[in-house]
Amino acid sequence: MADVACVACVDVGSTFTKAALVELGSGALLGTATRPTTAGTDVMDGVDGCLARRHGITRSGAFLDPLADTALVLGAMWALVAAGSFAWLPVALITGRELVISGFRSYWGRRGLAVPATFWAKVKTVVQAVAVGLALLPAVDDGPRWLATMALWGAVGLTLVTGAQYLVEGSRSTAAGGVRA
Repeated sequence: MADVACVACVDVGSTFTKAALVELGSGALLGTATRPTTAGTDVMDGVDGCLARRHGITRSGAFLDPLADTALVLGAMWALVAAGSFAWLPVALITGRELVISGFRSYWGRRGLAVPATFWAKVKTVVQAVAVGLALLPAVDDGPRWLATMALWGAVGLTLVTGAQYLVEGSRSTAAGGVRA
């Protein structure tokens, strides 16, 4: 079998990432792939967080920012379940934790107490986004899925641990007066 020189042309857009594999000798199009892009929303989320720290965090922002992160990540994860790229069980575990913690935050927020995101909860969000990003890469989609699967199960572990931390530490803090926002 002869070696064929190919080039991959990739356009990472704000809504879709497109890739094409082209044979250099003949210019023949060997394959294409298109996937929704999450990088743009992840970057904008980072900018939003930076601005919030610079200009001050509000109670509504402390509640809505994690809720927006949750909606984006869960929407992407369930879309990947529907596409057959993710198994339903890890996504269901993550969804359960996110619903419980959102309810916990809402409960205490109505009482004037903020439940801010912890460092490890922020790491959890990044790992969830990385798992989604890896599942959307055309190379991972066409080849072994172990890297995306490993990242997803790592996200499950962080998700469940940080959820338990919120409930234990948050209940302790709110019983002692909490963080007034």
